Amino acid sequence: GGGIPDAIKEKIFQPFFTTKPTGSGTGLGLSLSYDIVKAHGGEIKVESQEGKGLSAEASAQSGTTFIIQIPIT
Repeated sequence: GGGIPDAIKEKIFQPFFTTKPTGSGTGLGLSLSYDIVKAHGGEIKVESQEGKGLSAEASAQSGTTFIIQIPIT
């Protein structure tokens, strides 16, 4: 994808937050993922770079990565 804008990056793990039109998603996917990871003592982070206005080469490297770390016990 084209990356997540900084303006909404902090909201993406909130329940019912979505950028989709009404009726096209619940906004619960990342919220549930966050809760599951936290329940297991882990962390979920997002790294994202928007591709708007970038050169073709830089745009090819835009996008989003989710990093999930869960302790092994």
